[in-house]
This record gives sequence, C-alpha cells and structure tokens, in this order.
Amino acid sequence: MRISIVIPALNEEKLIKGILEQFDTEIRLKYDAEVIVSDGGSSDKTVSMAEAFSDKVVSDKESIIQNISRGRNLGAENSTGDVLVFLNADVLIADPDFFLSEVKKFADNKSVLAMACRIKVFPDEENFGDKLFHSMYNNYVYLLNKFFVGMGRGECQIIKRESFFRAGRYNENVVAGEDFDLFRRLSRMGKVVFRRDLLVYESPRRFRKYGYPRIFFEWTKNAAYVLMFGKSASKKWESIR
Repeated sequence: MRISIVIPALNEEKLIKGILEQFDTEIRLKYDAEVIVSDGGSSDKTVSMAEAFSDKVVSDKESIIQNISRGRNLGAENSTGDVLVFLNADVLIADPDFFLSEVKKFADNKSVLAMACRIKVFPDEENFGDKLFHSMYNNYVYLLNKFFVGMGRGECQIIKRESFFRAGRYNENVVAGEDFDLFRRLSRMGKVVFRRDLLVYESPRRFRKYGYPRIFFEWTKNAAYVLMFGKSASKKWESIR
C-alpha cells in the first residue's frame, strides 16, 4: 500500500520547508510514500523549495482563481498512492514515524474510509487561549465523527484513494468548509474516525490576526451553509502569510 502526501501551497516559503523536511528520503522509502506539492501560483520561493524537498511539484496552469480545494484535487490527480494524506503547508507532524506507521495500518483496515487528526498550535508559540480553544474544538470534531456527521480539519485529512474519488473529491466551488463538506459525504459512504493519537501542529498565524471568536464564527457559518445550501458562505478565503 503506497502513501501519497499531498500539500497544497501558495506563497509558503516561510513554513513549507518544515513539513517537507519531516518526510525526508529515508522515511519516504521506509513507508513507500511520495510527497506532492500542489502549487496555487506562488510568486515567492515556494516552488523552488518544494522541488528540492518533494517528489513532485504540480501547478495549475489554467487562468482561473485557485483555491485549496482545487489544489488538493490537482495533487490527488497526480498521485499514485492507495492512501491520500492531505496536509497544509503550515503544519508539522508531532511524530512522523508513528504517523506513517499508523497510516499504513489504516490502509489495511477495510472498515474505515477516512481519518481526522488532533490539531494543536506549534508548541513554542502556544498560549493558554490556544490550549483552551483547540481542546474544545478537537473534542467537537471527535463528537461529530462519533455521533453525527463526518468532520476533519483540512490541516490533516487521511483518506483511502478509492473512497476519495468515489465521494467526488473536494468540491472546488466551496472555498471554505471544504474539509467538512468532504468528510460529511464520506461519512454517508462508510466509517470515518477521529484519531487523538495522531497529533499535528499548525501555525497560529490566522488566530493571531483575527482571534478565536471571529474564526469560530466563520467556521460555523461556512459549515452551516455547506449543510443547508451545499456551498460556503465565504466567497474567498484570505491567505495569511
């Protein structure tokens, strides 16, 4: 079972090297994994850095507005793995070796279609507010997966290849809440789970700029629109760099 790690990126020269270095040649060979960076039209050094540290860099050549859904889909289309691991460019894996070993086990598990991960802020930047919010939100994601509808944050989504394409991929017309939208559809097809033991750290840059109340409101509003209308309330998702 091969693993494809798909990382959409747009002007991520400040942070993308961190996640790419975690999946070096040795660990990719150990777990038969490939790393694909899907560039959305970067004007900085993102592409050159990705070319140095990944297996493949793909770019959208069409003259349309790029969004993260399209970037993830493009990466998946150019992948060869039986399992697709979608990671954002501004994240770090707490334990890459354990992470990929569990992805391998997931690949052989016939009963689960997709997995969501626990998300926290980079340890060296984490404050009390970060701990409080992410503790609450991780429990919220857990409960949604266990009792209601599928949910997984886009920072880390792990999906069987066949299930991903059968579910219809990411909806490229949904610019925010696309992660919830896909897991909701996957949950109708089979079992999706939340893994507390798979820990991923993210940059707090968006939280620092807008604060948790505003971001939680935006997430909730977009999720509600996805449920009711099949589209996001937001017309665009601002890049914070």
